Amino acid sequence: MTVTTSSKAQVLMTGVVLGESPRWRDGRLWFCDWGAQQLIALDEAGASEVVAHVPSFPFCIDFLADGRLLIVSSAQRRVVRREPDGSMSLYAELGGLLDKPWNEIVVDGRGNAYVNSIGFNFPEGEYATGVIALVTPDGAVRQVADEVEFPNGMAITPDNSTLILAESYGRRLTAFDIDPDGGLSNRRVWAEMDGHPDGICLDAEGAVWYADVPNQCCVRVREGGEVLQRIEIDRGCFSCALGGADGRTLFIVAAAWGGPSSDAEPTGQVLAIQAPAPAAERP
Repeated sequence: MTVTTSSKAQVLMTGVVLGESPRWRDGRLWFCDWGAQQLIALDEAGASEVVAHVPSFPFCIDFLADGRLLIVSSAQRRVVRREPDGSMSLYAELGGLLDKPWNEIVVDGRGNAYVNSIGFNFPEGEYATGVIALVTPDGAVRQVADEVEFPNGMAITPDNSTLILAESYGRRLTAFDIDPDGGLSNRRVWAEMDGHPDGICLDAEGAVWYADVPNQCCVRVREGGEVLQRIEIDRGCFSCALGGADGRTLFIVAAAWGGPSSDAEPTGQVLAIQAPAPAAERP
């Protein structure tokens, strides 16, 4: 049975241009405002801080186990690391592998980072499939998957065994086994869907939440495709993350989509709503 919820999410923050890549860490929600080119940290009371300016559209984030932050700077075709004192250092060069825009990042429990590229210059460029690259802790980069249809959000299961990828143009979630050397194998469909999955997160019951821009919703789905819950709001949902004090708050970054522009109107919001299961443990 699908539970549909409309307009019951609490608005924690307004004035965002285009929020993406939310991550819960150390009592705050960290997310990227692509339009303002700001990395923002937001607490559950709605107090926010601009942590860094990142001159890139897009840029995405995830945390290493020691708390240091990795930032994918698509404009520079590189991954940078934010140190505890706020300084930035080069972590990996991506341009030698592919000179197209780089998008999402996820870090596993061994310190391996997976970064994907959509494979073409969106939206004007001729469509091409994208890739997933592995960045090892020593900064080495290699391709581990190809022919993915507009890769977007990624999540890794707590046991480090499986990577789940949202293919927005493929309208599916795709799973890969993670090999001992960090490579990806045994590619398979995790769930087919009617929508266009963008950012995703994994909960403790093994279900995935995915954000959907054109359908203005977030959807909770089980492996195999069963839809468990659908949250509808009044603008496009770009990504989501589970967190909060008990891990049961679903944070949604949403905006009225007007195209990839850094001077768009700030229609973006960060919303929060109670979820039926807490976040999965980080791998």
